Amino acid sequence: MFGNVFPAWTTKVRDLLPIALGGGGLYVATIVTFGFSAETINVGFQPDQPVAYSHKLHAGELGIDCRYCHNTVDRGAKAAIPPTQTCMNCHDKIWTDRATLEPVRQSMETGEPIHWNRVHDLPDYAFFNHSAHVTRGVGCVECHGRVDQMDVVRQVEPLSMGWCLDCHRNPEPRLRPPSEVTNMTWKPEDEKAPGTTWTPEDQKALGAALREARDINPPVTACSACHR
Repeated sequence: MFGNVFPAWTTKVRDLLPIALGGGGLYVATIVTFGFSAETINVGFQPDQPVAYSHKLHAGELGIDCRYCHNTVDRGAKAAIPPTQTCMNCHDKIWTDRATLEPVRQSMETGEPIHWNRVHDLPDYAFFNHSAHVTRGVGCVECHGRVDQMDVVRQVEPLSMGWCLDCHRNPEPRLRPPSEVTNMTWKPEDEKAPGTTWTPEDQKALGAALREARDINPPVTACSACHR
């Protein structure tokens, strides 16, 4: 009686609409899953800092030990951010009029701390204890990369759950003598006897020996170890 209200081509649109909606939903889910994963959004993160502090200069060229500034890294869960006084231990005598250090001098005068921007920021539901790793021979470089070559620190590892568990399942390749944890240039070959050739088997033996000596048995299936 009233005839067709819509033109014939709309029938094809109606038939294709469920496919389009389903495909669009799958596309969005894929983007969210992979686009917002730790491997995608964190690696390479390099925020600007309020002070142009160069790890390449301090940790690299000057050879300042990581623990001079991050002095709780082997005693507590968190690696402390150094207070202004730590900076001024040197800079009340060195580069005292350098313009780039004005925020440090102001902080010392006013007592207002410098608000550094966090680079490695784990989710609140993930617990990580620095001392548990450092005192057992996991080097700083394993998680943070060669910071001694970075003018501005950046994140080089994903710090994802899968990445952590890979190490927990097979920690031997990442172990070193605890005395060498802050040595960015240490290599397993450094442990060889003079005049001998280092082999992959030696690496396995070193890792196994270090694991046994330090009683290293990282949890893999115990969720409460990292989620508290």
